[in-house]
Amino acid sequence: MSQPMVSPSSEQNLNLKDMANAIRILALDAIKAANSGHTGMPMGMADIATVLYSKFLNFDPKTPRWSNRDRLIVSNGHGSMLPYSLSYLTGNEKITIDEIKNFRQLGSHTPGHPEVDFDAAIETTTGPLGQGISNAVGFAIAERTLNAKHKGAIDHYTYCFLGDGCLMEGVSHEASSLAGHLKLNKLIAFYDDNNVTIDGTIDLAFTEDVQKRYEAYGWDVQEIDGHDHKAIEDAIAKAQKSDKPSFIACKTKIGYGCPTLESQPKAHGAITGDDEIAGARKNLNWSHEPFDIPEETISMWRSLGTTAPSNAPSLDIDLTTLDKVIDELKKSFDEEKPSKATRQTSGACLEKIVPALNCMVGGSADLTGSNNTKVSSSTVFDKDNYDANYINYGVREHGMAAIMNGMALHGGIIPYAGTFMQFADYSRPSIRLAALMEQRVIHVLTHDSIGLGEDGPTHQPVEHMSALRAIPNLYVYRPCDGIETAECWELALKSETAPSVLALTRQGVPTLRDYDAVNKSSLGAYILQECSGDEPEVTIFASGSEVQLAMEAAEQLGDGVRVVSVPCMELFWEQDGDYIQSLICNSSIKVGVEAGIRQSWDRLIGGHGSFIGMDSFGASAPAEQLFEKFGITTDAIVSAVKSKQK
Repeated sequence: MSQPMVSPSSEQNLNLKDMANAIRILALDAIKAANSGHTGMPMGMADIATVLYSKFLNFDPKTPRWSNRDRLIVSNGHGSMLPYSLSYLTGNEKITIDEIKNFRQLGSHTPGHPEVDFDAAIETTTGPLGQGISNAVGFAIAERTLNAKHKGAIDHYTYCFLGDGCLMEGVSHEASSLAGHLKLNKLIAFYDDNNVTIDGTIDLAFTEDVQKRYEAYGWDVQEIDGHDHKAIEDAIAKAQKSDKPSFIACKTKIGYGCPTLESQPKAHGAITGDDEIAGARKNLNWSHEPFDIPEETISMWRSLGTTAPSNAPSLDIDLTTLDKVIDELKKSFDEEKPSKATRQTSGACLEKIVPALNCMVGGSADLTGSNNTKVSSSTVFDKDNYDANYINYGVREHGMAAIMNGMALHGGIIPYAGTFMQFADYSRPSIRLAALMEQRVIHVLTHDSIGLGEDGPTHQPVEHMSALRAIPNLYVYRPCDGIETAECWELALKSETAPSVLALTRQGVPTLRDYDAVNKSSLGAYILQECSGDEPEVTIFASGSEVQLAMEAAEQLGDGVRVVSVPCMELFWEQDGDYIQSLICNSSIKVGVEAGIRQSWDRLIGGHGSFIGMDSFGASAPAEQLFEKFGITTDAIVSAVKSKQK
């Protein structure tokens, strides 16, 4: 178990009041220098942070990536000067006093909201409220999973600071509810209960009983004075002994120490007035110049922490067996030539991949049988079994995505999970953050078009492919058959600095590819069927289930047609210019085919190219009737080409 890092003898030499005030003053000085920021939270939560660091937190400032460190997640990320101050005061080598002085400036390591930087002891990117507490649940799940995997060598706490805004955001409900259900007792959250939001006191919009809410989730709940060091210490000690996740409601004063703004809504933002800052320094008994922390106080802070052991488990991901598994899958699909939905061939891929890689943790948002994410080697993670690799997330798409981000950030795990593609709208903010943080998270989004059929337009994604493609550093894969599906899984798993989406069909598709040892999908777009001449008269670009239609149309149109499969536009635009030009910069008639909107296709087919797809919502009917109704057919492709040939 994690142990206090300060011995009783050295503890007597700590002046916790001065240590906490050092945080407050650094926040005031940095925000004054930047003339922007959020001063109130760091000043209000400074006492909690000081007690946590000085008496409980297991960390090594010289080895910030130590695999068994306690994690501190600051969910109310607008208070970023709190974690930056903590990193500087404890001696983190990346956050120097110059970085504190350059708060919110271009190129600094101290941006306006925390951006994941393990070397600076910043565990995740927060700012969109509710994300941090949801990430923290993922960290706690990862810790329990790896605790079992490494036979106790991974055994740490996940601490989280959060505020009223985090609790109002729905994603915090989804994640906190699951945490209570799973009895994640190594998760301890500190609620900055200061009664203030930007618009005013919280009773403007938030009058629920937060403590009863967390009790209902199955958390252990305490209420304390967030400025009473003894009360904070006792609460943490009690929380560490609980068999449930812990929620400590800390009554605090936002802008603590400010003469006129303490506990006022205006304290939420930047406190930059000279008189207010002078009054705060006087109230805090701080007579030193800006950015000047007395050596005595610095020494107290830098006496904290421990030395990471040299034999700590590595959380590196080992994919050495993946190439062989993927190659065998491609050979089997080539031999069997299945006419199955890509959600099914994806499931077949996972049947081989999951047991070959001991780093994958899967799941589904209550659609396991539809997403095909659970395989024969999957074991379910629950309150009675943490030695597992599959999570039933329940109907919590947004929470699931945020939790997966936390698991990836923790290290040692590649998380993947499924839902219907339509519900990417529910999880999109967390998908975006995974892309921003460069985390390997895999979203299996099945039922990817009107091919969903009878469930109707509420469940049929139309704009979603283009909307997801609009997110920078997100790779959206839409394979046309089992062989491409295997290749896309390989690419997603090897994508160390980006999340991936696998857009998969409900309806069956034929096997169009022959075996090739080369991963052709890695090109993003490639010639599936070449024309007979030197240059194509017609180029048909298509993705996913519509590649079949492109192939049928090419057969009807004759020898001058080139068919290009486009499993991943993002990868295509990363290829060298000559390759890109070889596919799109010719005089051929160009047609794009995808059962979605046109928006992301014009760069391929040009503004004058024809597009066969959707420009409306879908309808409720069998899939084959819908493709006919909305004109996504072989005949429609042929007609579009012939109209251009006239």
